[in-house]
Amino acid sequence: MNYVVAVIPPQSVQEVANSYRKRYDPQYDVICPHIKLTEIFYADSDQMGKIHQFLRQVANETAPFTVKHHKVGHFHPTNNVIYLAIQDEEPFIALQRKLYASPYMSTERLYSYVPHLTIGQKLSDDELHDVYGQLRMKKLELEYTADCFHLLKEMEDKTWRIYQTYPFNP
Repeated sequence: MNYVVAVIPPQSVQEVANSYRKRYDPQYDVICPHIKLTEIFYADSDQMGKIHQFLRQVANETAPFTVKHHKVGHFHPTNNVIYLAIQDEEPFIALQRKLYASPYMSTERLYSYVPHLTIGQKLSDDELHDVYGQLRMKKLELEYTADCFHLLKEMEDKTWRIYQTYPFNP
């Protein structure tokens, strides 16, 4: 089965993200708004016990942290993705480093890690510039505490669901 580890923002932030995603993200109905911490990885049922143990350990070693989405960004020309940027990326980068210490996480990554919340993807160049031009003018102040991460599992219908939640150590 395919899995990914991610932080899922609170409902109020998901609603803001989804207000854009339903128009600009073809993955809108496949996965909830999230900040990915790992690339997708494959694990069979025999590995899951050790993976759960490792993820519990990482979560227990992590304190809750504040997340502030302060602007809209994009990855053009590398990738036609528009996202809600994160003001202080360091807690996500540190958490990702811990997660990739596991032998179960592939060390192969397509891009440098930039923590973000995708609100649009697979846009044409013109559409990306038009949408980004409109959104970059909007004032954005979304703040919450990340107090856990989730293991998401890809289902048979290609949608992603929360499989397990790992609370941080307060």
